[in-house]
Amino acid sequence: MGFFSFRQEIAMDLGTANTIIISDDKIVIDEPSVVALDRRSDKMIAVGEKAKLMYEKEHPGIRTVRPLKDGVIADFTACEQMMRGMIKMVHTRSRLLSPQLRMVIGVPSGSTEVELRAVRDSAEHADGRDVYLIFEPMAAAIGIGLNVEAPEGNMIVDIGGGTTEIAVISLGGIVANNSIKVAGDDLTADIQEYMSRQHNVKVSERMAERIKINVGSALTDLGDEAPEDYIVHGPNKITALPMEVPVCYQEIAHCLDRTVARIEAAVLNALENTPPELYADIVKNGIYLTGGGALLRGLAKRLTDKIKIRFIVAEDPLHCVAKGAGIALKNVDKFSFLMR
Repeated sequence: MGFFSFRQEIAMDLGTANTIIISDDKIVIDEPSVVALDRRSDKMIAVGEKAKLMYEKEHPGIRTVRPLKDGVIADFTACEQMMRGMIKMVHTRSRLLSPQLRMVIGVPSGSTEVELRAVRDSAEHADGRDVYLIFEPMAAAIGIGLNVEAPEGNMIVDIGGGTTEIAVISLGGIVANNSIKVAGDDLTADIQEYMSRQHNVKVSERMAERIKINVGSALTDLGDEAPEDYIVHGPNKITALPMEVPVCYQEIAHCLDRTVARIEAAVLNALENTPPELYADIVKNGIYLTGGGALLRGLAKRLTDKIKIRFIVAEDPLHCVAKGAGIALKNVDKFSFLMR
């Protein structure tokens, strides 16, 4: 059998904003979760970074799709095409033979049975033979290097593109969790709305994302770490004439305040439902921040000041879930919390 086919093992963090694939302990794909399709035939034109370059710039013959919304599959066909395209990018051997794929995929901890089924079906249609699912906070905890099977409480706050996953983990299971559909995409939408209302300038989703990366902040006082103002170019909403608007981090902090406050409330809600013994462990160990949202300036300090428990930004927060899924892939028989 080994002569005619080969088995390939991949771990995938199927995210709303980015999809990361690990194969042979290496990150081989780290691409935006975007696919470009021919509008008439629905054939795939581009996937990942190439498709993102087309996003918001396409003509009527092409549609660019972000197949995931709020952490779950919104467009089944597009998601299948995207997964298939990204898996093809991983294959380095002859394409004459299709590999037998064993996959571990990270999913939101608040997923319903229907949503889990949709991820599993998409993976199987994209040539997955053995498909295992793992909840993202559990994968993030493994990726950080925590012993998830120990009788000790650890809390993970994974802020992705579509969902914020908050979970208390002990003895290889999730004891208390809170999954809210408030995350990076909401911060981006806040910036778009603010620029339109405050500066009368129309900005695209991609421009709002650039503003978030360059001057996004959860605090109005960052001290020495304050970034320089970011110059935004766009059309005036009323006259359509070009505008150049300098944006500082303080005003972005004000515009993001409400969304960050919702994440704070969700963390407090999860802590309320945590048994006292595990709560004591969390106070001692601190709370780990993972996902792209963890990179928002001043977020860890703001949460620490508000909740009075130390928040720690994980090393390489963007890849924690994928790394954890990769470790789970090597220990499929050992980890009982993997869903078959």
